[in-house]
Formats: sequence, C-alpha cells, structure tokens
Amino acid sequence: MRLAVVGTGLIGASAGLAAKRAGASAVVGWDDDRSALDVAAEREAVDPAGSLADALRDADVALVAVPVAALPAVVGAVLQHAPARCAVTDVGSTKGAVCAAAGSDSRFVGGHPICGAETRGPGRASADLFEGATWFLTPLTTTEPDLYRAAHAFVASLGARPFAIDPEAHDRLVAVTSHLPHALANVLLNQAGASLVEGNDPLATAGGSLRDMTRIAGANPRIWVDIFLENRIALAVALAEHRRRVEQLETALAAGDAGFLARWIGEASGNRRRMLDTAYEDVGALHRMRVHVPDRPGVLAGIFQALGAARINVSDFDLEHLSPDRGGTLTILVGGESDALVAARLLEEQGYGVVVAPVLDE
Repeated sequence: MRLAVVGTGLIGASAGLAAKRAGASAVVGWDDDRSALDVAAEREAVDPAGSLADALRDADVALVAVPVAALPAVVGAVLQHAPARCAVTDVGSTKGAVCAAAGSDSRFVGGHPICGAETRGPGRASADLFEGATWFLTPLTTTEPDLYRAAHAFVASLGARPFAIDPEAHDRLVAVTSHLPHALANVLLNQAGASLVEGNDPLATAGGSLRDMTRIAGANPRIWVDIFLENRIALAVALAEHRRRVEQLETALAAGDAGFLARWIGEASGNRRRMLDTAYEDVGALHRMRVHVPDRPGVLAGIFQALGAARINVSDFDLEHLSPDRGGTLTILVGGESDALVAARLLEEQGYGVVVAPVLDE
C-alpha cells in the first residue's frame, strides 16, 4: 500500500508511523506548514513531497488530517489530484460538511479516529496512538465498494477498530460522547476559577474529582473552536438535554428527594459499567458471515451502517462481484459468536440470506 498523508500534525504523523510499521510500501506526506512537515520527516513518519500533487501521485490511500474547518476545501483539492483508484479519507471530528463537499465522488470515505493525546504536533507522534481505538467510517451511497474496503483495511492495519455509521448520525453521536464532555469540562473549570469562596481559591484546594473531570479542559482552541462551531446544532441539542437533567437534579435537591438521588446514582453506575463492557470489550473468536447482496448503489454502505448501529465490530470483509444481474457475495469477519449471530439476524430481517461459521485455525 502506498499512503499519502495530507496534514502532518499529531494524527497524520502517527498514522504515517503506524502505516510504516504495518508494512506500507511508501508513506508520502504533504503539509502547507513546512515546519510540521520537516518535523514529521525527521521522525521518519513520512517522506516529504514537494507539492500536494506529488504526494498523491500513485497513492492507494490518501489520509487528510487537517482541522475540521479546512477539511472541505482540502478534501476537494485532494480529490482533484488523487488517482482514480485511490481511497480518500479524513480524520475530522465532524462529518456533515466534509461529506457534503465530497458530493458523489465514489473515492471518498469519511473517517474519524476516537483517539488523541494531551500533547500536539508531529514531534509527539506515536505508532501506537490508534491501538484498540474506534475509528468511525462514514461511507456514502456512492462510495465504491473496493475503495471502502481499502479504507477499512488501512484503518485496521493501524490497530484501530473500523466502525461504519451514517455521517449525520455520527455528528449527533459525538456531540454527546465527545463534544459535550469537552464543553462541560471547560464550564466546570471556568466556574471553579471564576471567584473566591471567603477568600479561598477553589483551584488551589481542588481534589481529585475536579482534576479528573477536567482533564480535557482547555484543549487546543485552534481545533476545538472549529469543532464546536461545525457541530453547533447537534451540540446545542445535547446541551439542552443536559440542562433538563440538571434541572431534575435541582428539583430533587430542593425537595430533599433521597430516593431520586439514590436511583440517579445507581443509574449512572449501571451506565458506566455498560460503557466499559461495550466500548472497550475484547474481540472474541472470529466468525465468518457470507451474505448475498444485489448490485446496486449504497448496498454496502447500508449494511455496514446497520452493523455499526448495532455495535458489531467488523474485523475484515471481502466482496466478490458475480454480475450486475446476480450481484455478489459479501464475506464479513466478525469477532465473537454472539455478535455474529446478532449481525446475521439483523441482516436476515433486512431480507439478506446469511451463512455464519466459525473461522477455524488451520
């Protein structure tokens, strides 16, 4: 695989290091910020190119790792220069604008790795950054199946877990799981730092709770201002729901409602256990699913988005096309028998014929 990395900050440089470790035949980088490109080259994360067109020449996969506000324009430029059989993906935290900018181009697959660090820049890059991380992919109805497979295989090669989802659903989901926590961490820390309590500075006497709750506060404003504004509609909805829940707590406190408080804490405890059990679970023994699919646009995107919505981890897949009339056979590898059976039932309910069998060691 020949990889082009456009944008050589922490994420782009880390992807270059991970791709080289995974055996990429070449990793070529380009960045408008020459100093970032030079550091990434010094780290041997990328081989620097003289221009965007040079970086994309003969690329099999192009990864665009620039701030979200710049993504639509940069992805547009990449699609102009990328080869006809090059899968183009990105790492943006919001998907609506960039997917709209890509339009009906069959080479584009939106992407978003759920990872990061409290440091920034290519000098802090690590080949291990993506190990075990969820990496959202947002294929469009026009995405070419073979190019989606290339993007999926690239993400998996970095050690991440590909997870397909609709672009609009992605933005609503991360508004709750990522953007709201960042917003609230800033609110908490600014509230604590805004005044003195009888001459005492709350920040000078803070305990572990405030420290742990605000670890992500003050994140890079160059990145997070754009994220908040790009996803402001979904974030506003999440904030409104948060306000409603805070009002419930205020009402319970005013009424001295110990029963509500006990149930409320118990519910949070159960939700945290469920999060730890599902978001970070180990993948079990692989099972192979064979699905007969028709030859029509959007079939592959619909299947993977449905599996993603059911939290099914797809380890790998292959599509054998028979003919326009006969369609093809989609082979999917799923971790764990229970997930494979859930996936099979889900697809059978949609009218697909599915055969499931364990993958036996040879």
